Amino acid sequence: MICALGSAVCYGTATVLQAVAARAASASGSGDAGVDPALLLRAVRQWRYVVGLGLDGLGFVLQIVALRAVPIYAVGAALAASLAVTAVVAARVLAVRLSGTEWAAVGVVCAGLAMLGLASGEEGHEDGPSALPWALLAVAAAILLAGAVAGRLPGRARALVLGLGAGCGFGVVEVAVRLIDSFDLANPALYALLLGGGAAFLLLTSALQRGSVTTATAGMVLGETIGPALAGVVWLGDHTRPGLGWLAVSGFAVAVAGALALARFGEAPQVDAAGVGPSPPLP
Repeated sequence: MICALGSAVCYGTATVLQAVAARAASASGSGDAGVDPALLLRAVRQWRYVVGLGLDGLGFVLQIVALRAVPIYAVGAALAASLAVTAVVAARVLAVRLSGTEWAAVGVVCAGLAMLGLASGEEGHEDGPSALPWALLAVAAAILLAGAVAGRLPGRARALVLGLGAGCGFGVVEVAVRLIDSFDLANPALYALLLGGGAAFLLLTSALQRGSVTTATAGMVLGETIGPALAGVVWLGDHTRPGLGWLAVSGFAVAVAGALALARFGEAPQVDAAGVGPSPPLP
């Protein structure tokens, strides 16, 4: 559980660091010239961006360790809590003003994670149905195809479907990690992990480029928490401590609800040239 929380801290902090670096790189570029292919090259020259990438890598390693030790439902809720980390760090580093409701949501996320930590049992040791790895690969492919269709939808519906698809892709990664015991090129779960992760990043990037950040992030949080949690309980043997199933369910629901309230932090907060954030935007 410490690894899961550490992963959330890494992801949430990286988001803010990359926000500052990307803004600085954009300011030193060619101005309002549309898509700038050289933006990434300028961004990686910023130490904050490099540190952010390092934190992303460390967060992924901690996520894998956590998925091999505690139930998927606990890891998924902890990763959704990275939105709370982003909110707190942005308030400190970028002077982004959080409303009283958002500070309350941060507290709700922490309370939900504490409940989960108390109620979570050990990781399940079941392999699930023999067709599960192939099913994951099929789901990952379907997510990619659905994303291509969803790209034609209007406005908010597009952001919601793409965000939900991205969350399902990240969920495929969470379940696939549990089905990989060694580097076996014949294991379809390995390809499900790669395809699901790639599809998730592609769909999320597309959702955030054009559409509501809040809507896309809310869809992602739902997709990466509920489905994988059910898969872990039904097929992989995840369980709670004896008599504390109700506490785990309550904690999961509370943590996810708090994360949804902070969905506007799903994209790096915008900052001005001095590195100071604006007043909270409307969702």
